[in-house]
Amino acid sequence: MKIILLAGGFGTRLSEYTDTIPKPMVKIGGKPILWHIMNYYAQYNYKNFVVALGYKGADIKKYFSEKFEDWSIELVDTGEKTMTGGRVKRLQKIIGNETCMLTYGDGLSNINLNSLIDFHKKHGKSITVSAVRPPARFGSIKLNGDKVTEFREKSHLDQGWINGGFFVLEPKFFELIDGDETYLEREPLERATSDGELFAYKHDGFWKCMDTKRDKDELEEIYQKGAPWLKK
Repeated sequence: MKIILLAGGFGTRLSEYTDTIPKPMVKIGGKPILWHIMNYYAQYNYKNFVVALGYKGADIKKYFSEKFEDWSIELVDTGEKTMTGGRVKRLQKIIGNETCMLTYGDGLSNINLNSLIDFHKKHGKSITVSAVRPPARFGSIKLNGDKVTEFREKSHLDQGWINGGFFVLEPKFFELIDGDETYLEREPLERATSDGELFAYKHDGFWKCMDTKRDKDELEEIYQKGAPWLKK
């Protein structure tokens, strides 16, 4: 089963690094976050990667030309200004008439990929998204006028569910994507929802994306303590 990795965005909120390198090449524990994501799939014996390149894609090509992992890696230029849905659409012929997986090049998790795929197969629809809880950052305060009536540390369980990436999709999903200017997270997933074709696999375990320098620093700290994404 092929895995699509979206690795072409500008990463503007991480400009401390992305002015010179693409976001997926920002390092955690001395290796690019993209490597960590791919290595996680490889732990489950999914090693057939299709990487959608855009901004500074040459850096990613150079890195993987020098590595010798037991992986099949196809690096595809999908346009510097192409949106997330458009990048996926451009890979339709490469994926062919097969189920595939898809994720972003900036998110790490300890999601059970075998359980995710089993869930997808059971519901038999076009696409599964992994639903995760966003990390809690702020305490919760309830007020009656100026008086605090409740104060407690914010639990991530209070946050609801968000798109955590780690998709599984069927070939017919490609037909919901119009072209280069289409955001995956807008019309395609909205259409799939309207058609009853989108199901969510709930993951309550570790998940974190790297949007800002603070996120990068937190991931580095987590890595030093024992990265949960390095073990199944």
